[in-house]
Amino acid sequence: MNFNSPEFLLFLPAVMLLYTAVFRRESFRNVLLLCASYAFYMSWNWKYAGLIALSTLVDYLIGRRMGVEERPKLRRLLLVISLVVNLGLLGVFKYYNFFIDLSRDTFSLFGLDLSVTHHQLLLPVGISFYTFQTLSYTIDLYRKEIGVERSLLKFAVFVSFFPQLVAGPIVRAREFLPQLNLTPRITAERVHYGMWRVFRGLFKKIVIADLLAGLAVDGVFARPGDFSSLDLLMALYAYAFQIYNDFSGYSDIAIGAACMLGFKIPENFNRPYLAQNVREFWTRWHISLSSWLRDYLYISLGGNRGTRRRTSFNLMATMLLGGLWHGAALNFVFWGAYHGLLLAFSRKSNRRPGEVPLLVKVRRRVVCFHLVLIGWLLFRVTSFENLIEYLAGLAQLSGGTQLHPYCYAILLLGAVMHFLPQDGIARLGKGICSLPVPVQAGAYTLLLLVFSALTMQAPAFIYFQF
Repeated sequence: MNFNSPEFLLFLPAVMLLYTAVFRRESFRNVLLLCASYAFYMSWNWKYAGLIALSTLVDYLIGRRMGVEERPKLRRLLLVISLVVNLGLLGVFKYYNFFIDLSRDTFSLFGLDLSVTHHQLLLPVGISFYTFQTLSYTIDLYRKEIGVERSLLKFAVFVSFFPQLVAGPIVRAREFLPQLNLTPRITAERVHYGMWRVFRGLFKKIVIADLLAGLAVDGVFARPGDFSSLDLLMALYAYAFQIYNDFSGYSDIAIGAACMLGFKIPENFNRPYLAQNVREFWTRWHISLSSWLRDYLYISLGGNRGTRRRTSFNLMATMLLGGLWHGAALNFVFWGAYHGLLLAFSRKSNRRPGEVPLLVKVRRRVVCFHLVLIGWLLFRVTSFENLIEYLAGLAQLSGGTQLHPYCYAILLLGAVMHFLPQDGIARLGKGICSLPVPVQAGAYTLLLLVFSALTMQAPAFIYFQF
């Protein structure tokens, strides 16, 4: 059940209707949220709901034990068990076949044959997200930064909360569990704001991301040799705004749906293409993941407390694993390594103190955006041959275009929406939320008709594959 599907547009109001009847009763609302979350997840493949239940039960029991255990060695053992179980499941389902292929290729270089077969298991939707989410609980508990959650029901709701279950934002236990102990505030203002965020996210996904994919990105990346250098460059720009609007659109819908249910989950994007350097980019892009990697991996490796060489190593290791988190393919590893190198280099560069002139800011933003753009090429290509063909096409410097004129219009719209001052977007949202309910309903109905006319297949969000 995709967020942009007709099924979800029936599912969310149905959940809201039941929720408003029971939300003042703690046990009732938590049971409803848990049932709704599992129903939402099982709409893809009911068999894999057992994986979430297993991760939930393991970390709940480990947390209960860790809450009363004071011996450092046993606390460390409990943490190791949590890591092995959760990362082990992630490794089997997501990375086993990848490492088998990698091992086969390595052995073949030495004339050896590795006869190990692939498994035929499907990749569970959202496993990378909910694995990191439940690990935040055990790690924070081990560090004694949070208290133990004694209610299995509440912990299960935290792990499976359907608005952000499949593609984030990655919500930490310290942010979400305390909200389950309070009666949610369901007000007209919060419902209106939540609806605004949901439809804003649908607009980003359907009108910008999906149209850019259909009009340029998918066709050009599939056959780069058939297009001019100009088309290849425009398709790369289009992909930058496709992936941003696709993923930030999902986050908007997740934040909006959670708000309508009385919960607050963290923002995940902050106009990342306005960053002046790659370090700033990673404080604006996929914020919940980048902060997770920083707090639980980079700092654990030593952060920037050692020598410059050690800091560079920590950055590279963090980004390599961050790239691999996105997918079991070498292009994601190269993408992570590329950003690791950029981050290591940015730490060595000296920046002038004091106020930075506007032209310098603009230059830095343009440079940073194009450095990120090179990374998106590594992220999007499907093979090494595909990358070489794309780069060769760009190097020809040929003109002419086969892209539909609508592609340029949608690309311009995406850029304007991204670079428009936040105050303008906020004022637009407040203006829509302040309209009379019948007017809002009419506007949203009209948008639904437009969305339906643009797409009937409800293409999945890009980050569902991660």
